[in-house]
Amino acid sequence: MPTESAAERLRDLISGFAAKRILVIGDLMLDEFVWGKVSRISPEAPVPVVNVTGESYYPGGAANVARNVREFTAQTAVMGVVGADGHGRRLVRLLEECGLDTSGVLENSSASTTVKTRIIARNQQVVRVDRERVAPLDAEATRRAIEHLERAVSGVDAIIVADYGKGFLTQPFADRICQAARAHGKVLAVDPHPYTSLSWHGATAIKPNRAEAFAAAGLPPADPVTPVLSDRALLAAGRRLLDLWQPASLLITLGENGMLLLQLDAPPYHTPTRAQTVFDVSGAGDTAIAVLALALCAGATPVEAAELANRASGIVVGKLGTATVSPAELRPENP
Repeated sequence: MPTESAAERLRDLISGFAAKRILVIGDLMLDEFVWGKVSRISPEAPVPVVNVTGESYYPGGAANVARNVREFTAQTAVMGVVGADGHGRRLVRLLEECGLDTSGVLENSSASTTVKTRIIARNQQVVRVDRERVAPLDAEATRRAIEHLERAVSGVDAIIVADYGKGFLTQPFADRICQAARAHGKVLAVDPHPYTSLSWHGATAIKPNRAEAFAAAGLPPADPVTPVLSDRALLAAGRRLLDLWQPASLLITLGENGMLLLQLDAPPYHTPTRAQTVFDVSGAGDTAIAVLALALCAGATPVEAAELANRASGIVVGKLGTATVSPAELRPENP
């Protein structure tokens, strides 16, 4: 529990989120939830039979990052690509209903909109079905994306990149994003994908999870060690990423073990998990990168931003489905 003065500082930072202008760039997805009940096992195979009681749709991937940002500021824009299909139209409509600026969403007739369908019964995920076709942007779509970036960057306070490895982000485009953020003095927060092997040199903050950190560092995965600050393998992976990417901050999310903050000029900092109950971890990383970026452009120190991102993740995993966190939920109470 933070002290009263620390809690007041965090409340002031959160109040400042509403004035910030954020551009979210990345792979847009549609999350479909099929809700149902299980009463028997199939006679055809040893699997449960789900009797569907309802369906719901939410923005997913980078679109969910934008949805999380929109909880805190109305000045939120999203940039990415959807297919020329019904799922793409549904996703754009959902984004607009959330109050997001979708002028940067490109429609690509050669791509299909990524859809992740989760079948939920008894508050548990039974299975997930993915429909996707990874298709890198063609030259014309890349040109349009870069033009939109260069028009938009001067009017925002921060850029958030959410790379899900679906083809929208390429190294030339990543380089232009980094150059634009640096040239205009904007906060750049990146949620990377280890298998795209993109470099985000000089970003303000980069937020991989543990597995992504080892993969991006080119190191074999290692079992977690507690206390976290004694986890030599994790610290080695983090130091390698600091050398490779040269971010101001590297925040490694560790699930039930919280988060580890690494900086070039400060000792490692560990913040333990704030989660009380875990119903669903889907989207927790989206919430973390959204709050991390908002906090940094509101004037938070890296430690304060990490604490707020960790607090937000701890709240959202206690909700079922692709959820968000509100300013009221994030504000710390007086001790």
